[in-house]
Amino acid sequence: MSPYQETGARTAPAATRTARTVAVRLLDRTFGTPAERPRWDVDGAGPVGIDADDEHAVQAACGVMHVHGRATGAPAPLAADYVSTVTGVLAAQGATAALLARRRGRPPLRTRTSLAQGALLTLTQYLAAATADDGTGARATDDGTGLATLTTADAVRVEIETLDPEAWAGFWHRLGVPPRTAGRGWQPFQARFGTAVCPLPPELRAAVRAHPLEAVRRAGAEHGVSVAAIGEATTAPPGLAPWTLAPAPPAGPPLPLPAVTGADALPLAGLRVVESARRVQGPVAGHVLRLLGAEVVRVEPPGGDPMRGLPPVAGGCSVRFSALNHGKAVTEADLTTRPGRETVRELVSRADVFLHNWAPGKAGTLRLDADALHAVNPRLVYASASGFGTALGPLPPIGTDYLAQVHGGLAAALRPAGEPPAPSLMTVTDVLGGLVLAQAVLAGLLARQETGRGCRVASSLLSAAALVPRPPRRAALSALDRPLPTADGLLYPGAEARALPRELARTVGATGTATVGERLRTRTTDAWLAELRAAGLPSVAVRTDLADLAADPAFARAVLPPDNRLPYARPAAPWEFTEETR
Repeated sequence: MSPYQETGARTAPAATRTARTVAVRLLDRTFGTPAERPRWDVDGAGPVGIDADDEHAVQAACGVMHVHGRATGAPAPLAADYVSTVTGVLAAQGATAALLARRRGRPPLRTRTSLAQGALLTLTQYLAAATADDGTGARATDDGTGLATLTTADAVRVEIETLDPEAWAGFWHRLGVPPRTAGRGWQPFQARFGTAVCPLPPELRAAVRAHPLEAVRRAGAEHGVSVAAIGEATTAPPGLAPWTLAPAPPAGPPLPLPAVTGADALPLAGLRVVESARRVQGPVAGHVLRLLGAEVVRVEPPGGDPMRGLPPVAGGCSVRFSALNHGKAVTEADLTTRPGRETVRELVSRADVFLHNWAPGKAGTLRLDADALHAVNPRLVYASASGFGTALGPLPPIGTDYLAQVHGGLAAALRPAGEPPAPSLMTVTDVLGGLVLAQAVLAGLLARQETGRGCRVASSLLSAAALVPRPPRRAALSALDRPLPTADGLLYPGAEARALPRELARTVGATGTATVGERLRTRTTDAWLAELRAAGLPSVAVRTDLADLAADPAFARAVLPPDNRLPYARPAAPWEFTEETR
């Protein structure tokens, strides 16, 4: 048994066991088998007052089903153990940070997280958008539904990707779409990363249906648009490590990390991170490291990151952007110029970590790769994130979330059998990829503490996607595995209720499992929840409005409401650190 396996793991609910298994895998990779073991634990709801300790119930109660289901019109479960995987990474982060703090002079810490806290963290940008006040008293909404997945004339489902509006226009022109029509599709296509919906003009879908796969691929290749065929396979490429770590060349005597000062200091207090990252993956990593106590300095282009203007905007900044970047200091620098690069080198000379998610080859072009920055600071943990690493060869597709889902097998694994495979428009690999990058940084800091040398760590969206456990064939879901309508909302049966369908039917007064749904429609959600709880079949209400989370007393300790400083709700830090009392 791994030295990081917590007691009681065999009797824990299945989702908690999955989270612990993921945590153990990452801790084994981070530490090996040291004599000093961090103390950590994972449970179901944690500080959230809900009757949920299984993957799908937590997805339902915390809003994950709601966001994932936006594109198809109703809350729907992610068929693979995504929340459990996220929670396992959080557990590993807490344990690693606690041990790092211990080696920097802090008393031993025990850390704890939960499935509900993991679920809430994945919703950070969506929760912010749902609760933001634009100054008129109106709350932001995401109107319209639709997946971005397209179908070719030969019935192949495809996902396309580009970040360039000119490439988008050229691709659709090649397929015979007028420029004005193609232009109407650009905004919802780009906004899908934040809205989880993609209501494309029907003319675009019709244009792809008029061409076979090879013609669509040729149009993509001609204009720099990635085109990926979506298959039924749920497997990820074999042999993918969550991250790689390589030591920097030795330079001078080893130097200790700065000590943690203050009994209440967070584990990474006193450490500085320089972040040059855009969109979600890189900023999530910096966000997590900041929540653990590090000072984070963002490097943005002159005038600021363009994502600051992404709607909805409150207080002069995009709330989706702010949700992942608030609390970070900002330095503006044009990295295409010598003074801009010198600004980065100066920041790095006084930093512990530099992280980026630049396109492949950009670090070398800018002369800001690991070798160049280790020459400035030999003790630097240099962290790079990408879409695919080297797994798909020297010319990988555009490295974004939805293509990583396709190539990582999640486009099929996250959809149940009987539904066409398609990526979730919730940014599942972007968030998970950012969390894995943060864990790689923690592993690098721990290695530096032991050796006095810096290192280079690298991870990818694809390597993060490979962490998610999934069956060899797509999972089949029964009627009880989906949200069930009540008189005033939706209810999701808990694990016990789904495991005992006859008992569930008897409790609600149905003649059989096929008529459970009919009976549930006769009473309110709260009435049924009370009756099912009394019968030993605890279940949850399905969250259909994220704005309600900030006002729900059950989430008071896990969700921070809007305030004068940040006009939107956001998840609290997902770890609880307490001093050990052995």
